[in-house]
Amino acid sequence: MTTWAPTLTWCALVVVFAALSNVWNGHEPGWYASLARPSFQPPDIVFGLMWPLNFLLLLVVGVTTVRTAPAGAAWTAIGVLAVSVALALGWAYLFYVPHSLVAAAACLAGAAVLTWVLLVVVARIEVWGALALAPYALWLSVATALSVAYARLN
Repeated sequence: MTTWAPTLTWCALVVVFAALSNVWNGHEPGWYASLARPSFQPPDIVFGLMWPLNFLLLLVVGVTTVRTAPAGAAWTAIGVLAVSVALALGWAYLFYVPHSLVAAAACLAGAAVLTWVLLVVVARIEVWGALALAPYALWLSVATALSVAYARLN
């Protein structure tokens, strides 16, 4: 594909995702600190390392894979990413603002499933792009398990 429109759209989605992902998590810091934590919760520094890596890998996939994909495949990947991002942002809002832990876990589960779908869509375009998405898909799966555990414990 010679047009940059899909690449710019993909990258804009990732930038919006990165920018909005922390909007709600400082809403009530005392509330989050009061929650019972799952036994398998990674240390906070892991979150600080993984999210920038995930956003970087998502950008790499946009620039390397989506840019060279046939138009139909590129826009399919963008559509899956857009819905996954909306669900992930929905998780952040539901978890941190109204404290709807069950609804938040459901949103994140949907985002995780769609991220695995995205990995398959991208694998059909380029294997390296799918490999670059694997850490993100794994991370969202772990985050979903954590979110479900928070809902059960609290």
